[in-house]
Amino acid sequence: MRIDLASIKSSRWARGTLFASLALLPALAGAEEAAPPTPDKGDTAWMLVSTLLVIMMALPGLALFYGGMVRAKNVLSVFMQVFVVFSMLTVLWVIYGYSLAFNGSGAWIGDFSRLFLSGLTADSNAATFTEGVVIPEYVFVAFQATFAAITTALAVGGFAERTKFSAVLVFAVLWFTFSYLPIARAVWFTEGWLFKAGALDYAGGTVVHINAGIAGLVGALVVGKRTGYGTVAMPPHNVPYVMIGAALLWVGWFGFNVGSGLEANNAAGLVFLNTFVCTAAAVMAWMFGEWIFRGKPTMLGAASGAVAGLVAITPSCGVLSPTGAIILGLIVGLVCLWAVAGLKKALGYDDSLDVFGVHAVGGIIGALSCGILGHPSLGGVGTFESIGPQTLVQIKGVLFSVLWSGVVTAIIFTLIKFTIGLRPTEEIEREGLDVAEHGERAYD
Repeated sequence: MRIDLASIKSSRWARGTLFASLALLPALAGAEEAAPPTPDKGDTAWMLVSTLLVIMMALPGLALFYGGMVRAKNVLSVFMQVFVVFSMLTVLWVIYGYSLAFNGSGAWIGDFSRLFLSGLTADSNAATFTEGVVIPEYVFVAFQATFAAITTALAVGGFAERTKFSAVLVFAVLWFTFSYLPIARAVWFTEGWLFKAGALDYAGGTVVHINAGIAGLVGALVVGKRTGYGTVAMPPHNVPYVMIGAALLWVGWFGFNVGSGLEANNAAGLVFLNTFVCTAAAVMAWMFGEWIFRGKPTMLGAASGAVAGLVAITPSCGVLSPTGAIILGLIVGLVCLWAVAGLKKALGYDDSLDVFGVHAVGGIIGALSCGILGHPSLGGVGTFESIGPQTLVQIKGVLFSVLWSGVVTAIIFTLIKFTIGLRPTEEIEREGLDVAEHGERAYD
């Protein structure tokens, strides 16, 4: 209510109107303060775009990135695994995932109060990180659904080309329920025990990448090596697919990281730039490292470097400076190159698409960087007081993710192995999963 004193004439009626209006001001102000906040259209629009960007990361980004790295006889099987797992987990998120991850008061798991999104309407709002700022809760549900779905799809790259489609689907349901949901709850929900401990994970270093990377490694170990691994060459069948997939991942990752702030504000600009420059620096580090130590820079290496940079900046994009993001990119590009080219060869495991070497290793480096490069003394914008205690909290989050995901994944794969079975026959594996499992060929 606005009162223009200059327009009030000197009359009994006018003075009475003025006094009556002034007497109502406290009540009107109280009514305004008591009114619930409403979503800003700009924030809502940005979150819708961010959700679409993350969907593009998986479909077609991750599908092309993974599909290009396998052999031609298995490309459709990888496409199917990514496409169907992403779709199935989206439905499960709405049925019970959102309720267990983001509702209730438990520090480890939620309740079923939002089963099938019970109680939510178009007028329901979800809080953001700014007091009094909200977004539509349906939008928040959709955004978080993409995280749950793509995380599970990431994990299948560790045991690609030799796992039955039925086994992949059973794994996806069980792993989402018993690994993803508890870790997401612990790290991102306000009642989660790691959230209360002060662990920093802006967009999913522990929840998404360490979680999926460890699952990929354990799955690779339990399922076993591909037939002929170590004796038969298994180069990527379509490197252009890999490059296009990596480029789509890079673009989509801006929704993944910037959208995790839930608002279109000044902080979003910092997260956007950090995501941009860290990825570029990792590309250069991996390429030059490969050039120096292996003789030639490759497109596969540059694409892998981009993903490593995206993974590392995911947990720390909100607390690093752009300079810190570049430093992180240079570090993770070289370390992940070593993990993929050196560590994997030394230990002899068959992680088909380097889920552990890129996602788990990159996620660990990114999570730890929050407590180091995120400190103001090193140019960061973190609000924690000292490097040591915060880094210890970050280590706690990393260890929890590694152990929880590792144990849960081992149990799930063991159960599948002794029930429906994990692998097709050796004859089917040599023929390729595309024809045997799906009755199709990618190329005629």
